[in-house]
Amino acid sequence: MNHINKIEHLGIAVKDIDAANTLYEKLLGVAPYKQEVVASESVITSFFKVGENKIELLASTDEEGPIGKFIAKKGEGIHHIAFDVDDIVAELDRLEKEGFQILNKTPKKGADNKLVAFIHPKTTSGVLVELCQEAPK
Repeated sequence: MNHINKIEHLGIAVKDIDAANTLYEKLLGVAPYKQEVVASESVITSFFKVGENKIELLASTDEEGPIGKFIAKKGEGIHHIAFDVDDIVAELDRLEKEGFQILNKTPKKGADNKLVAFIHPKTTSGVLVELCQEAPK
């Protein structure tokens, strides 16, 4: 049984969502297919799809939010890697038993119609890992 199906997307923290959208549209040759505010995370997101791959741009709506703090500390750049899973609750349980530190044990509503949960970068060689499962409609 596969635990992780594929890389769902790469998340990139940006200071200015409009400027980043313009830059990535030029770079990738496609416009974002969705822009969405996730108020619970104080973030506005833009999603690009290139073939089977997705890029999520994340700009903070509050400098004290997670992305605002990330940019203040590390600057713009790759924020997280997200993996698609079939059963996020089971996968969180499995990973916790394997010794990973789970940041939110109960999945929450994320962008792009996903249930999401995060694994602490201290237990993944410095990379913030997001698990994603398609949310029920």
